[in-house]
Amino acid sequence: MTQLEFARAGIITEAMKYIADKEHKNPDEIRELVKTGKVVIPANINHYNLTNFTAIGESLTVKVNTNIGTSYDYINVEEEIQKAKIAIEYGTDTLMDLSTGGDLKFIRQQILNVCSVPLGTVPIYEAEFKAAKRSSIYDMTPDEIFEVIEEHGKQGVDYITVHCGITMETLKRYQNENRITGIVSRGGGLIAAWMLKNHQENPLYKYYDRLLEIAHEYDITLSLGDGLRPGSINDATDRAQIAELMIIGELVERAHKAGVQVMVEGPGHIPLNEIQTNVQIQKKLTKGAPFYILGMLPTDIAAGYDHIAGAIGGALAGWYGADMLCYITPTEHIGLPSVNDVKDGVIAFKIAAHIADIARGNINALKRNKLMSEARYKLDWDKQFELALYGNEAKKIFERRASKTEACSMCGPFCPMNLVEQTIRKNKLIEVSDE
Repeated sequence: MTQLEFARAGIITEAMKYIADKEHKNPDEIRELVKTGKVVIPANINHYNLTNFTAIGESLTVKVNTNIGTSYDYINVEEEIQKAKIAIEYGTDTLMDLSTGGDLKFIRQQILNVCSVPLGTVPIYEAEFKAAKRSSIYDMTPDEIFEVIEEHGKQGVDYITVHCGITMETLKRYQNENRITGIVSRGGGLIAAWMLKNHQENPLYKYYDRLLEIAHEYDITLSLGDGLRPGSINDATDRAQIAELMIIGELVERAHKAGVQVMVEGPGHIPLNEIQTNVQIQKKLTKGAPFYILGMLPTDIAAGYDHIAGAIGGALAGWYGADMLCYITPTEHIGLPSVNDVKDGVIAFKIAAHIADIARGNINALKRNKLMSEARYKLDWDKQFELALYGNEAKKIFERRASKTEACSMCGPFCPMNLVEQTIRKNKLIEVSDE
């Protein structure tokens, strides 16, 4: 049985209990949310070292995903393992292995070996590149796609991105849009090119029931990918993007009927004034399915600092109802990230997620901020470092330029914290009459 089927049967699983404690909720409340399909718990039955269960969806804290993986130009398995470890250390809620270079099965297994959080993949990468090694990506067969998906399930992958919403019909919409940046989804672009070359319908859409069977067997959560997402703010919220989302909404319902957990991926490059609209449309068309966004990026010109731009868009999207943010690193659009880039990306997006939690009225997020304010007022540095999202880093900065006083080195003896109250106490000031 899948987590969805357990929930429908009234059974509270180990994962649900863990998440209830983590989210400060009643276990039956978590079970009910999973039952409705508004929350997913990616937890493949074969992911044996999955100890940090994660739930994504309505009324929960906003989650962060970290992408890692080799590329055609850079294949360093040890570095990818280090990326996985540092992402987990700095609080990522899930990982995705997007490797496209080297022995993909071996790399995936090595990452799984150190992955205590849910792991996601994009199987079409492996299927297409297997065909490319043999002859051409256009020679890939539908059977090869599903064989790769089955292999990922056997290995223990918890969720997979599948671009099922790209169909011959949505490609017609795309061709009529005259986009500036075309199709920017790597998986979406691969499957679209295959479809156009072979004049065939998308196998992931045509044989969707076969996909559901595999996902059900291993309790793989489907992440329905946005292959036609905009790659620039000029292309945002066009008819091709929405046409794909409408099909995805129908596929969400089919997955639920099959007992398969499902979430929906979203854009992408979206200007700030359209973020709320995008979240609302997604939630409406998918009947509240968990929304996993890529960014969102509200500008196209922050190259080298896209993690900052993305965190701004992500925080806003999280406030409006997005459930998981896919991090962005400083090397987005310009190269393969280093271990330190991964760290910077995770930090930026964990901050964005927390900001969204505050805006959403999360009681624990608000309480933590209040405690921090009280500690600051008391100049209780140990408590501040304990409450900070990244206290060790904060402490290093504090000590790097220490003050001779109990305050920080910015204000020193002129620290405004308690200054007025101390003055009142020392001078025994009395109330001044208006007369």
